[in-house]
Formats: sequence, structure tokens, C-alpha cells
Amino acid sequence: VQEQSELVPEQYALHQNYPNPFNPATTIEYDLGMNEGPRQQVSLSIYNVLGQHVKTLVNEEKRIGRYTVRWFGKDEFGSSVSSGIYFARIMTDRGIVKTRKIMLIR
Repeated sequence: VQEQSELVPEQYALHQNYPNPFNPATTIEYDLGMNEGPRQQVSLSIYNVLGQHVKTLVNEEKRIGRYTVRWFGKDEFGSSVSSGIYFARIMTDRGIVKTRKIMLIR
């Protein structure tokens, strides 16, 4: 589930998820700023501590704004992942990469 707010951020940002630690779901917010251009290709994915891809939450072109996405602690196949530390990583076609550590407790 993705939502966009009316906020027009100046710069790109990946905010800390909440709640953190979480169970069963967490919210991840990110900003696409006007400094990076009006439209950007965005990828937001979850990785485990070994750097293995767990789930893609966003992979599409977006306009400037603040976005919210929820992760329900499941992998690409819909299976629940185990408790532990994960990383939310966002990348844009403008070469920006940001990562945040998140924790799931079952």
C-alpha cells in the first residue's frame, strides 16, 4: 500500500521506519525532492543482513513528493521472514542511494 502526501520536499530523504522494532507491519516514508527533477525512477527494497534481496516495495517512476509504503514482514513469495535486522534501501535513477536499518521482532 503506497500513499503520496501533498508535501513538496526540497531534497531527497529516506526517513526512519515506524514503529521500529516492528511486528507485524512497519511504515517507511521517503521524499523525492524538487532538486532531483520532476520525475524519478525509484526502487525501494528490503535486504537481510547478508545483503540478500528480500522484497521489492516500490519500483516505478514517481513525481516530487513524500510517499509512504508499508512492509508486512513478508518476502517476494508472501512468506513471513524471521525476526532480525533488515535494511530498507532506496535508489533513484539520479544516482541517489540511502539505507536505513529496521528490526522485525516476531
